[in-house]
Amino acid sequence: MTGAAVPRGTNRRRPEASIRRKPTINDVAQIAGVSFGTVSRVLNNAPDVSAATRQRVLQVIQDIGYRRNRAATALVTSRPTSIGIVAAGSPRFGPVGTLMALENVARKKGYATTVISAETPYEDSVQAALDTLDDIGVGGIIVIAPVVSMAAAVWNASCRVPVEMIAAGASSTPSVFTYSENQELGARLATQHLIDLGHTDIAHVAGSMDWFDGRVRKRGWEAALRAAGLTPGLCLEGDWTPRWAYETGLQLVRGGTVPQAIFAASDHTALGLIRAFAENGVRVPDDVSIVGFDDIEGSDYFLPPLTTVRQDFTALALMSMEVLVGAMEGREVDRTPIAPTLVVRNSATRAVPLKGQPPKDK
Repeated sequence: MTGAAVPRGTNRRRPEASIRRKPTINDVAQIAGVSFGTVSRVLNNAPDVSAATRQRVLQVIQDIGYRRNRAATALVTSRPTSIGIVAAGSPRFGPVGTLMALENVARKKGYATTVISAETPYEDSVQAALDTLDDIGVGGIIVIAPVVSMAAAVWNASCRVPVEMIAAGASSTPSVFTYSENQELGARLATQHLIDLGHTDIAHVAGSMDWFDGRVRKRGWEAALRAAGLTPGLCLEGDWTPRWAYETGLQLVRGGTVPQAIFAASDHTALGLIRAFAENGVRVPDDVSIVGFDDIEGSDYFLPPLTTVRQDFTALALMSMEVLVGAMEGREVDRTPIAPTLVVRNSATRAVPLKGQPPKDK
């Protein structure tokens, strides 16, 4: 009957609303009035589909909420559509930032991700995680291994699919290849910045040596000093937390051993030091220059704004995915570590010359 009222809940634009089960590609074809093959060509971005037909099919896909069956796609194309990620479960900035970036990049590249956290003892949990991911049919696995003990478990494990490990400065093996950002270079940039400002007494308030990050950042600090003809001096190793750094800063103040400059292994370490110094009348950067590492959110709002080394987690994830997919496809990929960048703000300034010494040229 012309002009009849539409019953409440009826949607004229969605004849598919009656579909109660999970929509299929056949449903898309039927509603759009095209063939199964046409829908398939649209899904695979084939060029031989008119713009109008493509738009109609995509609109139906959106309306009925159709999602591709990744397992079926993998069977048809012989191309894996998912990867596994094994993480250490650490709440620290680096591992969390890497995990989030990997998931985001994988999704944009069309890969589903399954994430499993490995707990200590890693000898048991890492192999179990690899086995689980292998059993569900992932095409490859990326392990975020910040600590040496976890990496050792990965090296000793076995897996039938390619395994990539993100571990700064770690070596590849015949069964496990590694990729990372060049954190040693980042540490050298931080230390060299202090050297260029005329500092010669440059301490390192380091992270844990159980972490690859801690090891390579310390190595970069040492290398930059030696290259400048300076002998590495005070190095205090801790646990990355602002609390530990704060307590360390207090000890330096009470002992009268605050150095000219400090390369802090992380921005959180720098934060703890700055508070300890501020509470005791030691001015940053006037009395001691500080450079951090990570460029965490808010580091530009420290007091003073922190000079630091920026890690690009998105770039790290993009290259890590490229390396893994290359291994899955049996092709060689450039594995040159990406380079971090120095972000200069206000927490480091030129050294005050010692009495009797002329100031250094800029």
